[in-house]
Amino acid sequence: MGEHIVRALRGVSLDIEPGEFVAVTGPSGSGKSTFMHIAGCLDRPTTGQYFLDGRDVSQTSKDELARVRNEKIGFVFQGFNLLTRTSALDNVELPLLYRNKNGFKTAERHKRAMAALDAVNLGSRHHHMPNQLSGGQQQRVAIARALINEPSIILADEPTGNLDTRTSIEVMGIFQRLNRERGITVLLITHEMDIAEYGTRLIRFRDGRVVADQAVLHRRNADDELAALPPPEPDQISPPTEAAPAAQAH
Repeated sequence: MGEHIVRALRGVSLDIEPGEFVAVTGPSGSGKSTFMHIAGCLDRPTTGQYFLDGRDVSQTSKDELARVRNEKIGFVFQGFNLLTRTSALDNVELPLLYRNKNGFKTAERHKRAMAALDAVNLGSRHHHMPNQLSGGQQQRVAIARALINEPSIILADEPTGNLDTRTSIEVMGIFQRLNRERGITVLLITHEMDIAEYGTRLIRFRDGRVVADQAVLHRRNADDELAALPPPEPDQISPPTEAAPAAQAH
C-alpha cells in the first residue's frame, strides 16, 4: 500500500487433503481473506508456493489461473452474486459460457444446469428471477452455479452471512451432503464459530499466522438439526411468487 508493506500472511504452511471439510476462522485482518484468495487462485503469493492437485499454480499466468478456477473451483459468496435480470437456470449456466475449450452446446448446458439445480432442490424454480426467490433460494442457486463444472473444491466465503438461522442450517446441510456424497473438498470461510462446527477441521488465523489447526470434536449435523426444529413460522414461509414469464426458445 504505497510505501507501506502489509504482510497479510506470515509463514503459513498447511495441507488440505481431498474430501476434507475445512472451516477457516479468524477476526478481521487476520489473513483469512488473503488465504481464501490464494487458495481460490484469485491472487498469487508474493513468495512461497501453492500446490493444487499436485501442481504449483503460484506463479502461473492470469489466463491460466482463470482456467484453473473455471475447471477446479466452485465459488459461493455471502452476497450471492447473481445476475438480477437473468433466470436461475441461466445464472447456473454462466460458468460454462466462459470455457474456451470443450465448450458445451445449449442443450447440454441446460441439462447440466438443471441437474445442478435439482441437486439443491430448486429444479422447479429454474425459470424464476433472483427477485422472485428468497435469500436461501438465491444462495442455493449460487451453490448450483458452483457445481456446474463439477469442481473438486468448493470455496464458500461467509455463505450464511445474509441468512436466518433455519436457512443457514439448510445451506450447511447442502455443503455437508456434497462433501459426503460427492467427495467434494469444502473450504468454508466464516467468522461464526457455530457455522464452523459443521466442518470436520478448524483452522484459525490471527495476525497472518495459523494459531490453531484441529479436528472439530463435536461436529454439528445439519440434517439432524433441521429435523429437530419446529415448523417454520408463517412469516418464514416464502410467499407465492408471481408467475414467471414464459421460457424463451433457445
